[in-house]
Amino acid sequence: MTDKKQNMAGLTATEAKRLQEQYGKNELTARKKESFFKKILHIICEPMFLLLIVAATIYFILGESRDGAIMLIFVVGIISIDVIQEWKTDKALNALKDLSAPHVTVIRDGKEQTIASADLVPSDLMMIYEGVKIPADGIIIKCNDLCVDESSLTGEAEGVWKINTESADSTSDYWRRDYCYAGTLVTQGTATVLVDKIGGSTEYGKIGANVASAPEEPTPLQKQTGSLVKLCAGIAAVLFALVGIFTWLNIPDHSFGDRLIESILSGITLAMAMIPEEFPVILTVFLSMGAWRLAKKQSLVRKLPSVETLGAVSVLCVDKTGTITMNQMTVQDTWATDGNTIALCEVMGMGCETDAYDPMEKAMLKHCETLGILKEDLFAGELISEYAFTNELKMMGHIWRRDDGITVAAKGSPERILTICKLTDLEKQTAEQKITEMSKQGLRVIAVATAKLQSEAEIPAQITDCHLTLCGLIGLADPPREGVKADIAVCNKAGIRVVMITGDNGITAASIAKKIGMQNSDHIITGDMLSEMTDEELREKVKDVSIFSRVIPEHKMRIVKAFKDNGEIVAMTGDGVNDAPALKYADIGIAMGKRGSEVSREAADLILMDDNFTTIVETVKDGRRIYDNIRKAVGYVFTIHIPIAFASLLAPILGIAPSALLLLPLHVVLLELLIDPTCSIVLERQPAEADIMERSPRDPKEKLLTAKTLAKSILQGLIIFAASFGTYYVILDGNVDNAPVARAMGLAIIMLSNLFLVQVNSSDHDFTFQSVKRLVKDKVMWAVNLGTLAMLGIILYSPLNGLLKLAPLSASLLLKAVIIAFIAVFWFELVKLVKRQKLKNGSMQ
Repeated sequence: MTDKKQNMAGLTATEAKRLQEQYGKNELTARKKESFFKKILHIICEPMFLLLIVAATIYFILGESRDGAIMLIFVVGIISIDVIQEWKTDKALNALKDLSAPHVTVIRDGKEQTIASADLVPSDLMMIYEGVKIPADGIIIKCNDLCVDESSLTGEAEGVWKINTESADSTSDYWRRDYCYAGTLVTQGTATVLVDKIGGSTEYGKIGANVASAPEEPTPLQKQTGSLVKLCAGIAAVLFALVGIFTWLNIPDHSFGDRLIESILSGITLAMAMIPEEFPVILTVFLSMGAWRLAKKQSLVRKLPSVETLGAVSVLCVDKTGTITMNQMTVQDTWATDGNTIALCEVMGMGCETDAYDPMEKAMLKHCETLGILKEDLFAGELISEYAFTNELKMMGHIWRRDDGITVAAKGSPERILTICKLTDLEKQTAEQKITEMSKQGLRVIAVATAKLQSEAEIPAQITDCHLTLCGLIGLADPPREGVKADIAVCNKAGIRVVMITGDNGITAASIAKKIGMQNSDHIITGDMLSEMTDEELREKVKDVSIFSRVIPEHKMRIVKAFKDNGEIVAMTGDGVNDAPALKYADIGIAMGKRGSEVSREAADLILMDDNFTTIVETVKDGRRIYDNIRKAVGYVFTIHIPIAFASLLAPILGIAPSALLLLPLHVVLLELLIDPTCSIVLERQPAEADIMERSPRDPKEKLLTAKTLAKSILQGLIIFAASFGTYYVILDGNVDNAPVARAMGLAIIMLSNLFLVQVNSSDHDFTFQSVKRLVKDKVMWAVNLGTLAMLGIILYSPLNGLLKLAPLSASLLLKAVIIAFIAVFWFELVKLVKRQKLKNGSMQ
């Protein structure tokens, strides 16, 4: 007893200071941030960057410092984009860290005082009450009608009624009823809690630490890019050696030093032409810009590669409350026994708390307002007494003294309320029939009853001793979000299965699923059924089940795993701490920015700032668009590298003198400067194609550069090569003096073809004029196109032409270059026309 009295006086300020020195602040263990230099080192170690750095180093060794500097500018620019994006994401995340209570009331030095929750220490006595987010784990010393929402930690939607430690019986349950947990919310009552654990030691903190230590897996795109780069580097190394040897054999009259430098430079030119160093630029710019666009649509991307993975999502696991529904209870149906709905709703309102916190009571009072029954009228009398709601009773009541006498207004579970009502067998049967009818509609049914008393002496001590008259039934529901039905239809068309995972009962979930048009809405697996299934059985069942009800946290991981084992790409939404491991395990973890816990946001790849299902669908659409555009850009890069590579390879074979080559190393770098903005800016800005959400999700094992895309790229590249190199070779006519004009003509055809190629390849289905029409008001696209023409003008008609070993072209030659480039690229429009015709004929049959 002495200890308890001492406990109730709380800690002294000196003890609290000593304990804080021992245990530290009550804060979640911050995830160890990667140092700035480590981050840069990690980026540089990517195969693509290593190739760029090696190429730049060779240029410096050979005295081509300007070209080497250009390479290094690429590297620095790309690293900056990556680091800035991560910094912006971290900044936004820090702004979201507002979940834990900033202040808490404690007893220290024998009196109540408010302190920052970060200053809580073990053995502190904290006072908690309705609406408070509990800031630490602790033992309940005493409590009064304490109900806590622990869904963020356990996944259970219903509040947990707590008891003090003296009333607790020995239980094997992990989650104790005589204990409070950090990160949970008090929905009713008050309590005095002895702080037991703080910061990273709390249950909330432990889950966060486990999630933070989970290994990172590379995305399909990262794996594909790595293998593509290695392949290109291998080809480049072989060609480098071949061209070097051919050049060496072609210039036997040069001195050994000059002969060696010319051979290496020719090899470097070809190797540079073959190394698609635009890939890191493409990926970083496309993903960064994708993340920026998504942020404007209320999606915060935490991990850039996940932007692309979104496009491959085939299963979308979502929570019902707050994602599919509005997370806002409303009265959907009422049934009055005597047909008087106004009288029923008046009693219902009088049975609510005057300062309602419970979502159902808020909905009831709002419904009263819509009927013209104001709070002032409902609570105009004197509240004499009340029967508190408890988990055991599942009903409550208020006793009011009003002008017309004393009224008992009670509401609660129909099963319990009916036991204290005076009903005939027929009345009881009618009421039960109505309860079943409302429940089948997915409504949460509340019974309302009343009684008139003559005096205070007649007020029963317990609600169970009352003899009431049933007024009727109230049906409440959390309605689906506006537009969610249309979004589900889009998902169905896009081949994305939407799966509902909820802690609510199956009937309610199935009813909502049916309303919004979810497929297989009548196929339900409950948590109990799931517990009895083996992993193999679950893998089979998830193939056609869309609703998982009454699930507990560990079930979520199993569900996600079962889908992944079936070869699906899974996106999972979650808001609770308990969702964090499943979010981490899913291919794409989507956390809620408004109502989500800090730990779930840390575990996620994507954070929805508006907790809206429509935003998820828009994000998936954008993911598909980004992947489409990356694929187009990669195809384009291969196409445009073919004329560059083949020109470098064929010239030594044909015995063309090194000084008369079509492309010198500086010209290759010049073309690279042109290719990068063209593919990374113009193609990135391409809007989604009309049928993008009518296609099935792509196969995650599908290569970034498919055989079909590669064949198209090679064919386009060879035709551009034939046009540019053929024109150059004809004008050169074996005379070295003609080289500046021939080179200018060949280079002009490649640059103009590049301009046309982007427009032609911006869509696989639509004609060029349709693609241009979509971006006709896009200032950036105009800037890039006009910039390309300006660059061509500068290198041909300014003093720079001498430095670049080019000659200005006459008007007729320039017109010929435009016509040749046009024909070399626009033949593909005829291919599109043939494709369309075949598709049209196929659909008509």
